[in-house]
Amino acid sequence: MYIEVLFNLPLEGPFTYEVEDDSPADLGFRIEAFFGRRKLIGFVIRRKSEPPSGDFTIKPIKRVIDKEPFFTQIQVDLALWMAGTYFCTAGEALSAMLPGGKRESAAPALGGYDLPGPRDIFLSEEQNRAVEGILSRAGGDLYLYGITGSGKTEVFLSAAQAVLDQGQGCLYLVPEIALTRQLVVEVEARFGEGTAILHSRLTPSQRYAQWMKILKGECRFVIGARSAIFAPVRDLGLIVIDEEHEGSYKSDATPRYHARQVAMRRGRIENCRVVMGSATPSLEAYHLACQGGMVRHNLTRRLSGGDLPEIKVVDMKKEAGVISKALAAALRRVEEEGRQSILFLNRRGFSTFFHCRSCGYEMVCRHCSVGLTYHKNRNRMVCHYCGYSQAPVDVCPSCGSFDVGYSGFGTEAVEDELRRLFPDIPATRMDTDTVSGKGNLEEKLEEFRSGRTRLLLGTQMVAKGLNFPGVKLVGIILADTGLHLPDFRAAERSFALMHQVAGRAGRYTRDGEVIIQTYRPDHPAVTAAARGSLEEFYDKELEIRQALGFPPYARLFRITLRGKDSERVKNGIEILAGGLRDLREDCFELLGPAECPLSLISGNYRHHFLVRTRSVPRTRALLREVLSRWTPPPGTYLEVDPDPVNLL
Repeated sequence: MYIEVLFNLPLEGPFTYEVEDDSPADLGFRIEAFFGRRKLIGFVIRRKSEPPSGDFTIKPIKRVIDKEPFFTQIQVDLALWMAGTYFCTAGEALSAMLPGGKRESAAPALGGYDLPGPRDIFLSEEQNRAVEGILSRAGGDLYLYGITGSGKTEVFLSAAQAVLDQGQGCLYLVPEIALTRQLVVEVEARFGEGTAILHSRLTPSQRYAQWMKILKGECRFVIGARSAIFAPVRDLGLIVIDEEHEGSYKSDATPRYHARQVAMRRGRIENCRVVMGSATPSLEAYHLACQGGMVRHNLTRRLSGGDLPEIKVVDMKKEAGVISKALAAALRRVEEEGRQSILFLNRRGFSTFFHCRSCGYEMVCRHCSVGLTYHKNRNRMVCHYCGYSQAPVDVCPSCGSFDVGYSGFGTEAVEDELRRLFPDIPATRMDTDTVSGKGNLEEKLEEFRSGRTRLLLGTQMVAKGLNFPGVKLVGIILADTGLHLPDFRAAERSFALMHQVAGRAGRYTRDGEVIIQTYRPDHPAVTAAARGSLEEFYDKELEIRQALGFPPYARLFRITLRGKDSERVKNGIEILAGGLRDLREDCFELLGPAECPLSLISGNYRHHFLVRTRSVPRTRALLREVLSRWTPPPGTYLEVDPDPVNLL
């Protein structure tokens, strides 16, 4: 007997091996075999009785790893589709789906909250209509748009309950499990032992154990981040993509898949419903829904008694310091009322760059083309891309001048300012510098939930999924941090962040307040966020995208070459781009090549170009053709990213 095997290699397969007639090796089993001189783990995708034609020797396998199938035809079908879509091999795609463990180990509980007791669930008319609309369709793509606090989660969970009651399974994707702890607690309480939670803290063996429970049908409700889309849920009836707009659904390593696209493909393969939801849809999803490509359901009212907050914009050009007079007064007033506040700044550290006032020197990372950030608590200058750090200096390394200083500010500097202004208000900072230890994140959230801390300062962590009844005020310390980035999605991301973090205020009351501090009070993203006008911003942004020929009116492929030798990288990318231009095809347009905005990361020089097209299959085929004839210069690495979400 013979089997066809895929390996986690950048080589097209499958590869044929010989097995004994009584060998269990068949679709879904992992085997160990020699590939050349290397002994590798392979994935069996087919068993057959006839060898392939050709004059070559077929090797036997070394052993069968699994006692029972480890994956299904669904995973194979997805891997083959991903290979054709994301410029990887089917073996690389299949390897990215499957857990790496070889034995079962119990998964740890996330911890942090006690499970709530049973409770009655009452849906509003809008929610009922949305649930009925979802369940009325056996398959297809749907969108649930709802303002913050409008009960989207309850719609998702009610639809999931109905699907489970029908004997089917449900996949529930979230951007990041650790930041959606309240949702996980609700899911555990509601669906009990039939729930599998896939998160980053699982060891390979624990992930293997969860995978096998799902595969055997012991868990029919699976919740997890991006890679959970591959979980082998039996008889899948519903896929939910919560906070669909989040960039973390896009993989930044081969295969560079987007969970939203994979979910839509899996929905078609298994004929199940795919429901996406957000208070700030991605522009692509918003456009698709407006054009009728997805059925859209709307939730327009907050359900916990709260109204949308009053939003005020403060022009920081007229202010001194980090905290404006208006925000300082609001923080003091809210504390006196016994309520809570959240402050948001998407920038960690104390100060953001070192500069010399005499010669203009700026201190940048020796491995990356980004400035070093000063962290006061550690007394180090740190690169947030590669982790390089060095001691701060008092003298300019370039000209020797003592007229030097640190400019800009991050969450650490804001924390110092808060301690100076409000020494009596219990406050905590939540960013990757303060929650890296085990249990730190849950501890800080529990302190805030219980009211032991009154003020929560943080980065994007505080903008997502938090639902605390005591929060009256949200302050956005600086709305401008993302508006200057050289990326056509910069305004969209900034608007979404402002809109989402503003939604943390007044979810249970009618007197919520939001203060947006900015140096660009007239920017369309800021003015639209201040008015809470999503449609206004999206419609104007779509006009700009259409005029410029960017998504959703065209599709992009980003081609990036990186390496230690800058000349090799530059010459290599120019030769590759030239090969595409020589085709003289009119189905695509080439933008570049040029240095990446972040031209040096971790010692690698980076150049890229964009391929813009409205004819994706034809352009993909042409790109594959050119890549097959092009050889990367020695020491360089090519990245092909279809539908990139980050152009830095």
